[in-house]
Amino acid sequence: MDAGQDTLANPFGMDAECRNCEALCDVRTNVVHGYGDVGAEFCFVAERPHSGADRTGVPFTGDDAGRRLQRILGELGFARSDPDAAEPDLQNAFVTYLTRCRHSDRRPTDAEVRTCEPYLNAELRMINPEIIVPIGQRTLDALATDYTTNRPGDIDVEAAHATTVRGRGFELVPMVALEAQTDAQTDAFVDHLLDNVFSRDYRQTKGRRER
Repeated sequence: MDAGQDTLANPFGMDAECRNCEALCDVRTNVVHGYGDVGAEFCFVAERPHSGADRTGVPFTGDDAGRRLQRILGELGFARSDPDAAEPDLQNAFVTYLTRCRHSDRRPTDAEVRTCEPYLNAELRMINPEIIVPIGQRTLDALATDYTTNRPGDIDVEAAHATTVRGRGFELVPMVALEAQTDAQTDAFVDHLLDNVFSRDYRQTKGRRER
């Protein structure tokens, strides 16, 4: 964890009572902001909180999807806690979402994604990661549009899973949605990072800020 960081949970103090999306305020349990090491080289981004995170308020906890990502983080050396940890002990990784509230009956609308965009942009700007992992097609479309020359739909997440996509200032390593991911796809993702990302100096992607 970054030496000057006080907490892993919502370390930038973003609005935990946000009411910008009226249709979500009465159906969500928690506003789920980012979690992890603010000095991270790696940032994992999903479309919205899963049911467990909505209940606990901590990203990627409390359900099978969270356990899968925590297991991946553990195998990569980013998590020093068990895959079912309620408060994962993360180093060199930050986990977050496109949108911060969950509606149990539907996915976020385009307007809700746009409303939440400043939260994600602020986190990415302050963390300044080298590698961003878009989890799921919608997240890949959003981040590829912002950080590569691709348009939404240009990159298929199934085909791009566990590969590296070079962008403007970042590299993207797409991941199939956790709830749809097979064990073989999980293994392929871990192997790609260990064999093709960790084996080179990814810090040369762009200049690092002084911490």
